[in-house]
Amino acid sequence: MISFDDVETLITKCASHGIRPGLERIERLLAVLGNPQGDYPAVHVVGTNGKGSTCAFLASVFQAAGYKTALYTSPHLENPGERLTIDGRSLCPERWMACAEKAAEAMGRDDALREDPPSYFELVTAAAFLLAAEDKVDIAVVEAGMGGRLDATNLLPDVACTAVASVSMDHTEYLGGTLQAIAGEKFAVVRTGVPACYLGDNESLIPLFERFCRDAKAKPFVVSRDAKLGGVTVTEDGCVFDFSAGGFEMKRVRTRMIGRYQVLNASLALSVLSRVTEKFSRLTEEAIRMGILNARFPGRLEIVPRGCEGRAVVVLDGGHNPDGVAKLVESAAELWGGKKIGIVYAAMKDKDYPACIGTLNKLGAAFYATTVPGMERALTAENMAAAARGKLWRNEAVKSFENPLDAIAEASRDNEVVLVCGSLYFIGWVRPRAAR
Repeated sequence: MISFDDVETLITKCASHGIRPGLERIERLLAVLGNPQGDYPAVHVVGTNGKGSTCAFLASVFQAAGYKTALYTSPHLENPGERLTIDGRSLCPERWMACAEKAAEAMGRDDALREDPPSYFELVTAAAFLLAAEDKVDIAVVEAGMGGRLDATNLLPDVACTAVASVSMDHTEYLGGTLQAIAGEKFAVVRTGVPACYLGDNESLIPLFERFCRDAKAKPFVVSRDAKLGGVTVTEDGCVFDFSAGGFEMKRVRTRMIGRYQVLNASLALSVLSRVTEKFSRLTEEAIRMGILNARFPGRLEIVPRGCEGRAVVVLDGGHNPDGVAKLVESAAELWGGKKIGIVYAAMKDKDYPACIGTLNKLGAAFYATTVPGMERALTAENMAAAARGKLWRNEAVKSFENPLDAIAEASRDNEVVLVCGSLYFIGWVRPRAAR
């Protein structure tokens, strides 16, 4: 019986090592496979934080409207099958293996691909595009990986709308050392003549976005400027808000995804939908409301079901860069301000964990340092604890645990709310083990 471990083994065996931005390899591979990414229209979503949630909102709405919908996101939390869903359902490992084998066979037939193999992400993207084509989807909602301009997803020929979520500092070794450089890599995906929406939460980047749109003769839409939000309420059960943009207006929109920043992600999704209603005529108000309400995206302010780990509210969040952590802190203060909070945290060595720890300290919480078991790239629990103390945490407020579940258990005994946060690899390890 084939498993996702088998699929990963094959893809890893065929792939070149590391992150390798560039379109030459994936473009050649897709051409050998018959360019399956051209068989359906798509919405392409880029950004630093929030793009996955935005994609989840969009895909849920298209599905609610009766369109057969592919959703492609990355990275996965527990297995690579999560990266592609069709109408909200993951495909079996046998389907993934069949498409991975087709990609491997295509590489074997091409001299250039044998000499310069695609990366892991490129191979997974090619397999996902092939699976979506085989399932004859009506629409694909596609999240870019790391960047935009040179990202493997930037070969979609039929894009109905381009969306740019929040842009902040991350992956600077690949995308550039300034916010303007990183934003330029993401704004570069704007297609000629295709509507483009930008969240616009960083006002300084709006002129650059508009310049890219002007050069591409694409009509820009900036959510922070061109849309109006009102009536926002945020609770543990979700969010409610009013949205209007030109003639597109909706009152009391509800989502079960929690955190004020999810209102912004939902608003970006609504802005995209308002740009494509002529092309997708089944996008009624009823379908949009239902889709926004039913959207889910695991590992983003996700509350573990009650009864797990004692009486504390246990929350999983994969905010792994300073901006993502800042949004987590803001949301936690709004939702659980005044309650006793414990933070269980693990991160990769190559991430800006000192800045993240400094931001988390604003909550005045106890800190339970841990690691990702079996992952060499993860910072050790001991070094994480030392980093926390170096960021002015009180010594008595910092504890170290090699086993994350031990950290969660103790934090749950000591606190009313436990934020389990940091690397998405960490959340992926914890998530299937935390619920009991």
